[in-house]
Amino acid sequence: MVIRIVRQKKLMLDSKLTLAKLAELAGVSPSTASRALNNNPLIKQETRDKIRRLARQHNYSVNAAASRLRTRKTHVVAVILNLIENTEQSTTDPFLLKIVGDLNQALNARGYELLLSNSFMASDDWANYFIHSQRADGIIVIGQGKTSDKIDQAAEQQIPMVVWGDATAKTRYPIVGGDNFAGGLLATEHLINQGSKRIMFLGDPGHAEMQERFQGYGRAHSNAQLSLDEDLTGAIDITSKAAYAFINQRIRSKGLDFDGIVAMSDMIALGALKALKERYVGIPGDVAIIGYDDIPLAELMHPSLSTIFQDTQAAAEAMVTQLLNQLDGTPANSQIIDTSLVIRRSSEGK
Repeated sequence: MVIRIVRQKKLMLDSKLTLAKLAELAGVSPSTASRALNNNPLIKQETRDKIRRLARQHNYSVNAAASRLRTRKTHVVAVILNLIENTEQSTTDPFLLKIVGDLNQALNARGYELLLSNSFMASDDWANYFIHSQRADGIIVIGQGKTSDKIDQAAEQQIPMVVWGDATAKTRYPIVGGDNFAGGLLATEHLINQGSKRIMFLGDPGHAEMQERFQGYGRAHSNAQLSLDEDLTGAIDITSKAAYAFINQRIRSKGLDFDGIVAMSDMIALGALKALKERYVGIPGDVAIIGYDDIPLAELMHPSLSTIFQDTQAAAEAMVTQLLNQLDGTPANSQIIDTSLVIRRSSEGK
């Protein structure tokens, strides 16, 4: 035992600890040591923990630049928030933060880091900026937006990419997304069942995901034999500020001519709720409201907000799996994530 301790110290004194010497200390091959340091799931957790512990004890750190040159892999995934032009939605949006957080956990568990950007900061040529320059191995895009030009351009260059959006769309790249049609249908049917007759749709049907939700909203009206009034469609930005301004303007010009709101995000719903409460409109007595996404703030509002739950954790796992399939040369597929109805005070007992 004493001899081994002396030998370890001699290794450290001779020169800076190399990967080969670290592997020798751990009793494994250099390739196994390298995979363990990169948190490769093919290496047993016990071995990964042992090698990382030794690395910390001997102040060993991976030379990331050299590793990239050698393997041409960065173990980094670029996550792009695909914000549309002329929007006030930002990276501080609670739903975007929620999905980015779940993506970070899913990537870290597979030994990858997350590089966050948005469509305003990212170059127009995502393939060159992120992939060919070796900033990242693949791209996850959050949102299809109103135009898919940049996404299509990246897909033409056959880079590893997965998009969060409308998974029913016919595309050359895999899309993971909630069941938007079912979400719009569930939300609207719930308000109809609670007694609402004139239900406003708040959101922008120009987005692929929201167009599907709008179709579900329409189907619910058709199933209930209610006429669909186009004047009750409020095409607004995906922000609480836009919803607050729209509801105020609507009531000023037409009075309270609606008794329900299906909002295409919880932030939109909260903006509408604020405008109505300031005018002493009863919720849900006068107007029942349901949002979309089930952000943590929804449960804390007064009244608490009914909403459509999107399982961002399951979505993140699916997106990472489909992206890593491409990196491994395995075919990747689009995938629909189930949505569900969460009933709270803003719509209950109207």
